[in-house]
Amino acid sequence: MGIGIPELLQIPISSPKFPRLSPTLPPMQKNWPFSFAFYFLFFASASALIPYLALYYQHIGLSGAQTGVLTAVGPLISMVGAPLLTGFADSRHRHKFVLSLSLMGVIITILAIPMTEQFALLFLVVAIYSFLGAPLISLSDSATMSMLGDRRALYGRIRTGGTFGWGLIAPLAGMVIEDNGLRWAFWLYAAGMFAALLVSQGLTFGPAVEQTQSFRKGIKNLLSNRRWLLFLGMIFVSGMAMAMVTTYLFPFMEEVGATRGQMGFSQSIATAAELPFLFFVNRLLDRFRARGVMLFSVFIVGVRLLLYTIFPTPTGILFIQLLHGVTFATIWVAGVSYTYEIAPAGLAATAQGVFSSMLLGFGSAAGNFFGALLFEALGGQQMYLWMGVVVLISLGVYLLLERRMDKPMSSPAAPNATVPS
Repeated sequence: MGIGIPELLQIPISSPKFPRLSPTLPPMQKNWPFSFAFYFLFFASASALIPYLALYYQHIGLSGAQTGVLTAVGPLISMVGAPLLTGFADSRHRHKFVLSLSLMGVIITILAIPMTEQFALLFLVVAIYSFLGAPLISLSDSATMSMLGDRRALYGRIRTGGTFGWGLIAPLAGMVIEDNGLRWAFWLYAAGMFAALLVSQGLTFGPAVEQTQSFRKGIKNLLSNRRWLLFLGMIFVSGMAMAMVTTYLFPFMEEVGATRGQMGFSQSIATAAELPFLFFVNRLLDRFRARGVMLFSVFIVGVRLLLYTIFPTPTGILFIQLLHGVTFATIWVAGVSYTYEIAPAGLAATAQGVFSSMLLGFGSAAGNFFGALLFEALGGQQMYLWMGVVVLISLGVYLLLERRMDKPMSSPAAPNATVPS
C-alpha cells in the first residue's frame, strides 16, 4: 500500500526517534501542512524563473557586465531588505502583514520585468522586486519553527515541500519555456506566487514574545558573537559558490551543447537528491551538530564545482547534480537550525533574515557579479574551477581561525535555545 506525502511527513506525538526537545516549548500545531504547501509553491515558482534569468538577460542583448549587475543587485539588496523587513515584523509583531505585502509586491514587479528591455529601468524594477522578496523565506522559516513547537527538529521534513515543488515543476516549466519563449518564465512565476500568497494566510507565527532587552541591543549582541560571525563568513562563501551554480549552470550547459529539456531535467535530478538529506538531516544534526554538517557540506560544494570542470558534458553535469542534496539542502537546514538556537528572544525572524541575507543576499550578489565576469572572460569551465579552489581554501582558513578561538563551536545559551530533556 502506498504512502502519501502527508503520512510520510507526519510523526506521532510521542516517538522515541523524535523526542520532544523541551517540555517548555508548545506542542506541534496541526496547521503545519500550510508550511509544506507554501514551500512547495514558492520553490516551484522559483524553478520556473531563477535558472532562466541570466539566459533572458542575454537573450534581450545585455552584455556580460550588465547581466552581472542585474543578477548581483538582487541578492545585494536582499542583504539589506531581509533583516530590515524581518526586523520590522519582529519589533511590531506584524509578521503576516509583512509576508503578505511582500508576496503581493513580488507578483506585481516580476510582471513588469519582461515589459521593458531598457537596462536602467530593468535595474530599478529588479531592485524593487528584490527588496520586497527579501524576507519571504526568513518569515516562512520563522513561522514553520513556531508551528513545529517542540518538534522543530522536523523542519527538514517540512522543507521537503520545496524540494517536491522544484523537482516536479522544473521540467514542466522547461518544456513550456522551450515551446513558448523565455518570457513565460515570468508568467509562470507570478501564477505560482499568487497561489503561495493564498496559502500563506494559513501560517501562524505564535504569540508575541516579550523581549528581555531592546531590539537594538539584541541585534548588537547577535552580531558581536565571534563564532556566529565566523559561521556567517563561511555561509557567505557558500552563497557565492551556489549562486554560480544556480545562475550560470544553464549558460554553462548551453555552452557544452545541452538542450532546454536537459537543463530542466538537471533541476529535477538536483531537487530529487535533496529529499533523503532533508528527510533525515535531523539525525545528522543530532550526531554532528550544525557545525559538522556545515563543514562537510561546504567541502562537497568545492568538490562539486571542480567536478564540473573535469566532466564538462551534458551527461556529466546531470550526474554531478546528484550532489545537490548534500550541498544546498544540508547547508540551509543546518543554518536555519543554528540560527534559531542562537537568536535572542523576540528576534527569531531577524536572525533568520541575517542568515538568509548572507547566504542568498551578499553571497549570491558576489557570486552572480564575479561569476558573470569570469564566465564572459574565461567560460563556464574555468569559472567553476576557480570558484571551487576558493571554496576549499576558505574552508581551510575557517578551520584555522576556529582553532584560535577558546570556546568550542557549541551554540551559546540563548533564550530560544533548548536543552534535550
